[in-house]
Amino acid sequence: MSNHKGYLIMYKNLLFIFIALWSFCMNGVSRDRKELLDFGWRFLKGEAPVGSVKPDFDDGKWRIVDLPHDWSIEGIPSKDEPSGGDGGYRPNGKGCYRKTFQINKEEIGKVFGLYFEGVYMNAEVFVNGSSLGTHHYGYSPFYHDITSLIKQGENVIVVNVDNSYLPNCRWYTGSGIYRHVWLTSTNPIYFKQWGTFITTPNVSEDKANVAISTEIINSYDNERELSLTTILYGPLGDEIGRTTKGIVIKPGETLKINQLLPVQKPQCWSPDSPSLYSARLSVAENNREIDSILESFGIRTISYSAEEGFKLNGNSLLLNGGCIHHDNGPLGAAAFDRAEIRKVQLMKEAGFNAVRTSHNHPSEVFLHACDSIGLLVIDEAFDGWRVAKKPHDYSTLIDKYWKDDLSALVLRDRNHPSIFCWSVGNEVIERKEIQIITTARKLVGLCRELDPTRPVTSALCAWDSDWEIYDPLAEAFDIVGYNYMMYKHEGDHIRVPERIMIQTESYPRDAFQSWSYVNDNPYIIGDFVWTSVDYLGESSIGRWYYEGENAGEHFFR
Repeated sequence: MSNHKGYLIMYKNLLFIFIALWSFCMNGVSRDRKELLDFGWRFLKGEAPVGSVKPDFDDGKWRIVDLPHDWSIEGIPSKDEPSGGDGGYRPNGKGCYRKTFQINKEEIGKVFGLYFEGVYMNAEVFVNGSSLGTHHYGYSPFYHDITSLIKQGENVIVVNVDNSYLPNCRWYTGSGIYRHVWLTSTNPIYFKQWGTFITTPNVSEDKANVAISTEIINSYDNERELSLTTILYGPLGDEIGRTTKGIVIKPGETLKINQLLPVQKPQCWSPDSPSLYSARLSVAENNREIDSILESFGIRTISYSAEEGFKLNGNSLLLNGGCIHHDNGPLGAAAFDRAEIRKVQLMKEAGFNAVRTSHNHPSEVFLHACDSIGLLVIDEAFDGWRVAKKPHDYSTLIDKYWKDDLSALVLRDRNHPSIFCWSVGNEVIERKEIQIITTARKLVGLCRELDPTRPVTSALCAWDSDWEIYDPLAEAFDIVGYNYMMYKHEGDHIRVPERIMIQTESYPRDAFQSWSYVNDNPYIIGDFVWTSVDYLGESSIGRWYYEGENAGEHFFR
């Protein structure tokens, strides 16, 4: 494909994003499966008042805020804040949000849900006074079925957020509902949340097979006869394929359906030519459409080996990557769409072709921008595992919630063509403990179960002269991540010649040497610098010192 056509597709993709975002914001006219609930929340910083979860509670004196919202970035920094330098010396604590929404008489009988893209952290959600439980991890998205609690007329959502257990992270987290919130409404027969998985198992210059696995839920108490129609659209929006299949679904059943559709002369996705296709799936009963979804995807293949390195669409590609955190500088953690897209644009303009989402679930808009603009992604779930780096970090949650949080990452993100690798950890402290192998295998096993098409990695690092002790842990991963340890590559390759390596973190000052490792050794597939975009917290970590300056980080003065 010519560069001109590649740019045309890239900008068409961006235009599609902005049009979609605008349509989501215009949510006051009609409700079509998914409505943005970002606007007009009432907010109170501090402990939730007694009775505030009740629908008739008077919140008239509370602030009105729109989402995404980060109350920490609004606060005045202080050296006494328990978040310390990692949290930018910003206030955290507790906060309470309230919002009302209307349900029309005609909508009663539908299936309703609340989808939160991210709340930091310990978010207990109430609908009309009833608790839906608490979601603890601040980075993973979560969903609540609220059908049984909905009533005609006014309904009230309350979200109590608790970010008072500090420190709980090694960088700035923000506090509050910092990503989008959605109200979903469907007929009782509907496509399952994150239940559609699109892959391209066979790709050639002449033809590609698009495999679509989708799950449909029947919440009726009787059997139904339906038809499932799938339409494929090309990178420029033209219809390129269609199929219809009759199905019978039992009462209460979640039915999985597999389809295979051909695409002639496929335009493969790559950073240089980020061609996006889309699939519209609709289910109908008696020729009446009752639910539909639209999923974007890319046609591409990935392969990797110690002998031939990393290949995208059969072509060798060296990964020139950068790491990022989730914040947006002076905007704090608030994931405004334009700010998320801008980060990807800045990386692309700086010459990167890949990004690592260190060390947690990124926003959905960020990943859509990577698809559209053209950045390959290492999608990372956790900073650490069972041994704490901070007193209240994910080590306090992993035993109970790891499966839910990791599943949310893989199921939500697996249709993004930009993602070439999952990462399940970063510089885990318990590297010398034998039970770490069991943990690694559980995490990797879940990734492979939910998505067998991508490799899994974890970023490893050593703080003393015992790097080789990592060998049993490294064996658990398809690709081994090296943080600042790539100088060990030669001996490691002699000792374990089949190991595929990637430098998941490197110092900017070592850029030439790091790229030489990648360029000269096929078993080293890429380098990811720390970092490609500045971030809040960890003040000046990794900075270069001029002669005469004091060593160490810049602390609050």
